[in-house]
Amino acid sequence: MVHFNNAGCGLLTTSTLRAVQDHVALEAEIGGYEAAARREGAVANFYEATAMLLGCAAQNIAFASSATHAYSVALSAIRFAAGDVVLTTRNDFISNQLAFLSLHRRFGVEVVHAPDLPEGGVDVDALAELIRRRRPRLVAVTHIPTNSGLVQPVAEIGRICREYDILYIVDACQSAGQLPLSVEHIGCDFLTATPRKFLRGPRGSGFLYVSDRILAGDYEPLFIDMYGARWTGATQYQPLPTAARFEDWEFSYSTVLGCAAAIRYALEVGVEAGGRRAIDLAADLRTGLDRLPGVRVLERGQVLGALVTFAIDGWQAEPFKAELDRRRINSALSFREFAQYDFGDKDVDWCLRLSPHYYNTEDEVAQILATIEELVA
Repeated sequence: MVHFNNAGCGLLTTSTLRAVQDHVALEAEIGGYEAAARREGAVANFYEATAMLLGCAAQNIAFASSATHAYSVALSAIRFAAGDVVLTTRNDFISNQLAFLSLHRRFGVEVVHAPDLPEGGVDVDALAELIRRRRPRLVAVTHIPTNSGLVQPVAEIGRICREYDILYIVDACQSAGQLPLSVEHIGCDFLTATPRKFLRGPRGSGFLYVSDRILAGDYEPLFIDMYGARWTGATQYQPLPTAARFEDWEFSYSTVLGCAAAIRYALEVGVEAGGRRAIDLAADLRTGLDRLPGVRVLERGQVLGALVTFAIDGWQAEPFKAELDRRRINSALSFREFAQYDFGDKDVDWCLRLSPHYYNTEDEVAQILATIEELVA
């Protein structure tokens, strides 16, 4: 098997798999609540390891069942009103775009998209001008989109948001584990991600970073849970002072422990070293695809990550992927409905996505290129 779908799910590390299995076995033996109590210290390590990954304190981290869940509860903490502006990019993740449209439908929030540069990626100067002119309630940027290897300049945007005191949320789903992340350097108020991709963690997991200024302010999820608040009187409650106010009482402790193991493993490998390896393999793959007739590489931008997307002449989406599946090459498809603006600009209805990780090899890149050349011919 050749696994080039790490932007979907990375392969679990042995320590991650063992952590999940061991805790499920413990729950079966002594009970779920009792198992969680016995592993309380190990559970706390998830917050410590994630804080090390992002360069913050453990109290700024909340666990979530997915990155989209984390993103939704963060958005729900902002008291949007009719006429508020959400400023985003033409490359934001589909679920985020849908959330913005829902805010527009329910509350009359205006969604504004900053333009791209001719070479790809958001035009930061134009975005800054929109911030100055429109004073958005929120700026939202996806670090690396799911449908492209583009790396957006999130730290540069963060500096502008701090200058104008604008709330800023970053979707780091594809960059967590692929690129070093410092929330202080980025300057965001919220950051969301999932361990299942380049961190090689289990599915059904996500995390949310919440800045100190959000925790000190009047921000809490719309539907706060008994885990995130204390019911202090018949008509009163008090949110927790930490990011735990964004968590629910019930979540999978085996998944939390698996995520902790995966993040520790990524820190031991070194995110910068591992990410550089993956990005180099992706660059080799792009170079090879560029040489193939009938193949159009779709990446645009000044900085590119470990996601490679391309269109193929003469094929429909599902049959082409089925041929790769038959040859045991793992890949993913993206469609126009996943990226209405980006794919509209590129004039494609679908593309194939390949995403290597540090454990992939140059021989696998050569095997994939030979396979695609054969199929196109």
